Amino acid sequence: MEFGVLGPISAWSEGEAVPVGGPRQRCVLGALLVDVGKEVTVERLIDYLWDDDPPRTARSVIQVQISHLRRSFPDVIQTTAGGYLAKVDPSKVDLHRFRDLVARAQSSGDPAEAVVLWNSALSCWRGQPFSGTGSDHLWYSVCRPLIEERWAAVTAWAECAFSLHLYSEIITRLTPLVREDPLRERLHYLLIAALYRSGQRASALTEFHETRKHLAEELGVDPSPDVIELHERILKDADAGIVKPAISVDGGDLRPDSVSSDTGSISEERSPEIVPRNDLPRDIPDFTGRDHALQELLDIGRQDTGRSDVFVITGPGGAGKTTLAVHSAHQLVEHYPDGQLFVDLYGYTVDQKPLEAVAALGILLRAVGVEPDAIPDSVDERSALWRAMLAGKRVLVVLDNAYSLAQVSPLLSAAPGSLTLVTSRHDLAIVSGARYISLGMLDEESSLQLFSAMVGSDRVKQESEQAQSVARLCGGLPLAIRIVGGRMLSRPRWTFAHVDQRLREHQRRFRELRVDGQSVEAVFELSYQSLNEVQQRTFLYIGMMIGSSLDLHGATALLECEPPEADDLLQELVSVCLLEEPVVDVYRFHDLIGAYARQKALALLPKDDVEAARRRMSEHYLDMSQCAADFMGPRGHNYERVETTVSRYRKELATRAEAVAWFDVHQENLVHAVDFFASSGAGDESWQLADAIWRFYAFQGRTELLISIQEKALDISRAQDNERGSAITLIGLGISHCLAGRFELSIRLLTDALDIVTRIGDERGEVRAYGNLSMAYERIGRFHDALSCMWKVLEHAVSVADRELEVMQRTNIALIYQMLGDYPKAVEFCEIALRIQSDDQSDGGSDLLRILGEVKVATGDLDEGFRHLEQSLKTAHLVGSQAQELYARNGLAVALRESGDLDAAIDAHHAALEVGEASAQHSGDAEILNELGVTYARACRYEESRDSHVRALDLARERKERYAEGRALLGLGTLPPDTIDRELAIDHLTTAARIFADLGVPEADTAQAELHHLRGDA
Repeated sequence: MEFGVLGPISAWSEGEAVPVGGPRQRCVLGALLVDVGKEVTVERLIDYLWDDDPPRTARSVIQVQISHLRRSFPDVIQTTAGGYLAKVDPSKVDLHRFRDLVARAQSSGDPAEAVVLWNSALSCWRGQPFSGTGSDHLWYSVCRPLIEERWAAVTAWAECAFSLHLYSEIITRLTPLVREDPLRERLHYLLIAALYRSGQRASALTEFHETRKHLAEELGVDPSPDVIELHERILKDADAGIVKPAISVDGGDLRPDSVSSDTGSISEERSPEIVPRNDLPRDIPDFTGRDHALQELLDIGRQDTGRSDVFVITGPGGAGKTTLAVHSAHQLVEHYPDGQLFVDLYGYTVDQKPLEAVAALGILLRAVGVEPDAIPDSVDERSALWRAMLAGKRVLVVLDNAYSLAQVSPLLSAAPGSLTLVTSRHDLAIVSGARYISLGMLDEESSLQLFSAMVGSDRVKQESEQAQSVARLCGGLPLAIRIVGGRMLSRPRWTFAHVDQRLREHQRRFRELRVDGQSVEAVFELSYQSLNEVQQRTFLYIGMMIGSSLDLHGATALLECEPPEADDLLQELVSVCLLEEPVVDVYRFHDLIGAYARQKALALLPKDDVEAARRRMSEHYLDMSQCAADFMGPRGHNYERVETTVSRYRKELATRAEAVAWFDVHQENLVHAVDFFASSGAGDESWQLADAIWRFYAFQGRTELLISIQEKALDISRAQDNERGSAITLIGLGISHCLAGRFELSIRLLTDALDIVTRIGDERGEVRAYGNLSMAYERIGRFHDALSCMWKVLEHAVSVADRELEVMQRTNIALIYQMLGDYPKAVEFCEIALRIQSDDQSDGGSDLLRILGEVKVATGDLDEGFRHLEQSLKTAHLVGSQAQELYARNGLAVALRESGDLDAAIDAHHAALEVGEASAQHSGDAEILNELGVTYARACRYEESRDSHVRALDLARERKERYAEGRALLGLGTLPPDTIDRELAIDHLTTAARIFADLGVPEADTAQAELHHLRGDA
């Protein structure tokens, strides 16, 4: 089997193409092939597939893609501790063949042999690498560097071919290539030279003029000095050939030698000599994290790109911009032999004005050996002299702490082969041709690694949980972590638990983050003082936002201004790295910057103004939640909604998808809005907001968050003797505990709610209470009680012609008939529900299709079963319901088992469990584990089957799920005698038969038959 990534992701077996699958499978396979034989983590695959916005089911999707790829390429993909790896001979992957041929060509001492190797290497390319995957992250992190490798190979081949006088081949290959990327000046040089050497002087001059025109139009610059000099030689040397470059076999930088021709000699002008020096500050020995950013810097720094490279490193104060720049510069010293220079531009320094460009140029010119008396006075003259001094040199310059573009622009080198690293708290987003690295915060793992490097890994391991807590309180800010680590080093008796306690006292947090002249608060203060008055006011009010993020429309409510004005203000804060924009029009603070902003706001803003602003923002959330809830399904209650102050600039929602997206962005903030209303005595607002958002949280599996919201609303409703609010939040709590698997508690809460709504005459409330009681009864095996509740709800739905509610109840009744083994009745209710279901009614559609699919599988119609179950999973994704998704995945797993594909079935069971784990949806765990146990037994993996059934049994007994308990006992009782003791198996089957008989389900006969068989009854 051979594989290709240097073009569309492809595979071949004995010369015949093998289907790879869709874009996601191609992306996953390609990522594994790039690092063949090495682990590729699941997190990295998720980044490749979804860039910065993965769905909650991302891990499950990855597992499915891996499962599909394993079917196509058996024994190729292996599971590792953190992800997967491709076990493939590197010579069977075009990328690794290409790199091997490149290495051999570079080390060859024979140009004739080398040019053949270069040709072979370039023949590995079939087009754009990884095309068809649709991954931006993959493009920037993998494809772009690969393309640069290809260009480097093309250049090396052309130089080698030039040394062998293969001018026709150079012209044939380079003519179309220089049109692909007209900024590759080295290739233009070689093409012009080859044209002239082959006697095509006019074509060579034409190529030069086209190159110069393109550079002028695109970049406003002239060709490089080498190309201009080549042009002049052609003009002067009308008959003879031009200078042949001296070729370096290792592909290093090449310059023409001076030679004589029949018409005269041509000498090369050289730039002034400079004195190499290293001005870099001391490297930090415990540099940690930033692996991706560091590798990106090193990859570019080690390449000969044929141009002057600029990297701008941005981020908030304390994020480690200077540390990264200095560390990477030390790693690159050998690649810039003509000097490594460092200048602090003092953009954010206490009692120090930013260094002006004229002064910075003076420092740089003196650093490269220009005598002080020879340094011009004006910025323009100094900048021109600086560029001239660097011409033809490989120099690395670090411009630290830059404040503005005007400060930086005159300092940038124009010399090909030079590298400039700029650090700034501003984005400096219009530096022409620059690459950008925006530093966020260290993740938890990197934070702990930094602590380990500073205070020792033993101290971190001994208090791993407390160390993680301290890392979170530091917010991943390297400066904060270094300050804490420094304090712990100087106080050996301090534990992480002690530091954690000190940092949790908010009034002293910033005092704790201060040591030896370093202070997190001082760093933030400098950024704050750099703002104008309007920006400062915006920063302070955003510091008092409800929750941890806000969108543009929430900002208009908080700031009381129009969206265009709010957008400008927010973007100004983003540009100075005081505010983050993780997705378009959604903003948040880094934890410590947010704490600083709140502290500053409470000290400077009038209390009444702050409360009014927070009230406006909370009312905005209530208004938007009510609007979004109307798209999520039938509202459980009729009540008069609280009037809110609605901005005329509010975001209008037009579809369910938009409503789900809005809830998804603001789900954490809505908890804080309920908290704000409750703490300010706004009881009606509290329970109405809690009621508006319950369905979204339920669909997303955010059960603990939902419980927290409902409990806060219930407390204020009870304190104000508000029966309606109490009843509605009791129902919400009952639903939440049912989803969390606490069924007995759910029944008690829902029964209390039913008493209240019956007493106050809330018919819609009664229907909702009965509907949710039926769900809890079903989970603990009280099927007839569940049916009784469902019939009450169905009768109400039919009487008021509520088709959506009727569909939902017919689906639920079909589920009970399925459990009772009455498949004809289950199909009948499903088909009626399908007939009356409207096109835009999709909430219950996934469950409806799943039940039909499971019944079809149970009755042997696998094709129809698969069709319904796959549509069920698609519908669950469409409505964003992870609860429905996990049951659909489990149903598909059973279908795969019955079709004989046991490996895929096991993968699908695990995918269902992972969805439940990721979303905290544990109500179906016992059911899924039981089915997984059956599948393991079918695959003769009996010990794993026993373990799954034991886990299911423990869960079922804990939650009093009698049906699941019976299924677990039945599964254990039917395992082979070498897996389970015979007497224990008899006990299990006896108990299972009794449970199933009590429930009235068909498994009673199965358990009884297995028991007779085990006992050897006649």
